[in-house]
Amino acid sequence: MAGTNATTTANKRPKPRRKMGCLLITSFVLMGVACIMSVTINVMHFYSLDPTHAGHDPHHAVRNRPEPQPQPQPPQNQPPKEKGHALGGLSCAAYGGPSDEIASEMVYWSDVESDSNFVSPFMTKHPDEPKYMTFEPDGGGWNNIRMAMETAVALSHAMGRILVMPPEQGMYLLGKNVNKQKNKFSFADFFHMDTLSKEHEGMDIISFEEFLKREAMTGHLVDINTGKVTFPPDNRTNWDGANDPTMRVLKGWIRNATHVPIWRPQHCIAAFPSSSKHSDLEALSSMKDELVEAGLRKNTELKKSNQVVPVDADPKTRMGDALNTRTELCLYDEKMQKAPVVHMMCYHKMKVRLLTHFYTFLYFEDWKQDLWTKRFVRDHLRYIDEIQCAAARVVHKIRERVRNNPNGEFDSLHIRRGDFQFKDTRVDADVLYENSKLELEEGATVYIATDERDKAFFEPFRKHYDILFLDDFKDEIKDINTNYYGMLDQLIASRGR
Repeated sequence: MAGTNATTTANKRPKPRRKMGCLLITSFVLMGVACIMSVTINVMHFYSLDPTHAGHDPHHAVRNRPEPQPQPQPPQNQPPKEKGHALGGLSCAAYGGPSDEIASEMVYWSDVESDSNFVSPFMTKHPDEPKYMTFEPDGGGWNNIRMAMETAVALSHAMGRILVMPPEQGMYLLGKNVNKQKNKFSFADFFHMDTLSKEHEGMDIISFEEFLKREAMTGHLVDINTGKVTFPPDNRTNWDGANDPTMRVLKGWIRNATHVPIWRPQHCIAAFPSSSKHSDLEALSSMKDELVEAGLRKNTELKKSNQVVPVDADPKTRMGDALNTRTELCLYDEKMQKAPVVHMMCYHKMKVRLLTHFYTFLYFEDWKQDLWTKRFVRDHLRYIDEIQCAAARVVHKIRERVRNNPNGEFDSLHIRRGDFQFKDTRVDADVLYENSKLELEEGATVYIATDERDKAFFEPFRKHYDILFLDDFKDEIKDINTNYYGMLDQLIASRGR
């Protein structure tokens, strides 16, 4: 594939790195920090993927790599995009502090300037024939919603399609209406979606309203059942703030007016060849067939031996690692490539939803595109500065409070209580303390991220630790929408040692 420029180091401003840690305890198992926030944890998972951090030799991570090929260029006749907000660092002056020095602790992202130029090999070179990808937010809790959104964004870029953001709507468990605060959301309320497309030549994002005006109201959408031109219900183009029953009407219509792939991440990987050539598609299919016929034995043996597949391994080895126990490819084939609009639906009855981590679902024949995609999500799909800065203020206060610790270190627990589907998994605090005491020092300061409202539940912990909750820092977050509290808990807990 034409090079994704995964190893370019020009014009990069190195950023210091800090390790993150957080002990995550659910009611039934002691877990690692990975469940806190996959976006944040990508900092550690993909640390070696950043080719430009301080002191990095561009040939250190991957030896004997093939020479990078010329990078794909943006479609012709389109002017260069203007950049959005500054990508590197974090400035909180507009959000009530803290200082840039204190806020820098929250920064896990990097500004790899050369990454902004990469364009998918599937991106159309004909602006008069635009192709789109629409998607439905996941119907689960916030982290399910976030994971599905990350996957949708990554898919749209991989397909070279214009990403259509869903209308502003209610999201599960984010409906608090304290003092008439906002409780219908778009993803731009949480992430820098407004500037994401400005930062990348290969990424275009529009609103659902703009999409309907461009394509639906001009007669470009056709009902897949009747073959006739179809218009949105009541010819409505602005669906922001619609209630759930109304949104279901819209979903039913868009599913019938677009190409809807039945992709189930638990059974397949979304596979992208290095070009749109038919021969490359056939090569991936043959590769998968060979792996399945061999029973994925090589991959299973590799995992049992705890060996890590190199990032630049041959495509077949990497595919075996990506498939794991799955036996199917969700291939971006020629039929999908020709579809004007691809719609990724969330339909629980059919078990069709993007409830997956993008880095376990998307497979690229070109390893450089794989690394680019992981950096892209890490560096750009991060919470907006308002949320980051509020978390930074709380972390700073915790460090000031820490007892008997000159380095200001604290521990973190995530104790999930209120939204488990299976009530028999809930465990008493005494059991949780016993499960975690070997990981914590007596008298340590412990920040507990939790949805448990009765703080008396945590008395067994209070006897041994200086425990803190988000509620203890109301002065630092007094102007924050309370629907952001879960995101704050994630960020604060991620700074535990």
